[in-house]
This record gives sequence, structure tokens and C-alpha cells, in this order.
Amino acid sequence: MRNDVREHRAARGISQAALGTALGVSRQTINAIETGRYLPSLPLALALARHFETSVERLFHDDPGETT
Repeated sequence: MRNDVREHRAARGISQAALGTALGVSRQTINAIETGRYLPSLPLALALARHFETSVERLFHDDPGETT
């Protein structure tokens, strides 16, 4: 699963720590999501999408080489 969290965050000029604070999670959680080491829970994915005023589907998308 790929995501565009880093791109959205950078476009708004906010740090991982600031995004984490806004969402009630740690900077490390944001870093893990951005690097693909952690898939967020549905409530956190929804919160990220709301924060960036987009949909979960636009923020997170399938990796074509990945199998489920």
C-alpha cells in the first residue's frame, strides 16, 4: 500500500511532529506511515484524509506489485 501523506504534508509546510500533534499520534507514527512501515487504523486514515481535505482513496492506494 502506497500513500501520499508525505507529499500532502510537505505541500502544507508542516513537520511530522506538527501533523502528529494535530492527529494525536507521535512523530514516529507519521514517519512510519510515510515510509510504508505502518498501515494506519481506519480511524487514523480517515483523520489523515480529513486533515488534508481529501479522500482515503486518494491518500492511500494499492501498490501494483503487491498481492493481498
